[in-house]
Amino acid sequence: MPIIPSFCRRWPLLAACLIGLMLAGGAHAQRADRNQPLFAEADSLRYDDAKQTSVFTGNVVITKGSIVIRGAQVEVRQDAQGNQFGTVTGKPGSFRQKRDGLDEHIEGQADRIEYDSQAETVKFIGKAVLRRFKGAQLNDETTGSVIVYNSGNDTFSVDGGAGNHTAANPLGRVRAMLTPVPRADAPATPPARPAPLRPSTELGEGRP
Repeated sequence: MPIIPSFCRRWPLLAACLIGLMLAGGAHAQRADRNQPLFAEADSLRYDDAKQTSVFTGNVVITKGSIVIRGAQVEVRQDAQGNQFGTVTGKPGSFRQKRDGLDEHIEGQADRIEYDSQAETVKFIGKAVLRRFKGAQLNDETTGSVIVYNSGNDTFSVDGGAGNHTAANPLGRVRAMLTPVPRADAPATPPARPAPLRPSTELGEGRP
C-alpha cells in the first residue's frame, strides 16, 4: 500500500498526489510510469479535506509517463485504508497507457470511467470502447455497454445492452475485432511479382 506524504493531506494539490498514486498500481502497466512526475491541466480544481476528494473540472488532461487521461471532469477519492478511486466523465472520457516491455498500449473511452486501485480494475461505462495497439497499428477492438479491464491478471469482460445502442447496432450487442497471433513457423507471404515487360511491335509506327 503506498504511503501518502503528509503534505499531500494538507494542500489543494492533494489531487495530483492521489492521482499519481492511483495510476501507479497496474501489474501490467508501464513500470517506468510509477517514477514519472504527474502533470495536470484543468479549468478549475476543488478540494474537500473532510471527504478526502479532489475534483478537476474543464478540459482535464492528466499525464504521467506513458499515461494520458482526458475528460470534462476527474474526481479522486481515498478511503481510510489508503485505496484510491477515480472517476472520469466527459462524453467521452479516455484512458491510455503503454504495456510494460512491449511496443503496445491499451486505449479505452466511455461516457464514464471508474478506476479502483484496490481491485486493480478500470471500468468503462456507456458506449465503451477498448483497443489494443501494436505500435501504431490497431490490433484488437471491442465495444459494449460496459467493459471491465483488470490490469492485475490482464483480462477484460464486456457486456452489451442499452448503453451500446447505435443506428448500426440497434440491439446493443457486443462487437469485437481480434487479430490472430501469427504462427512462428508460418511462411511469409511472398510479395506479388510484377508482370514481365514485353517488347512492343508498335514502337515507331506512325513516326515520319
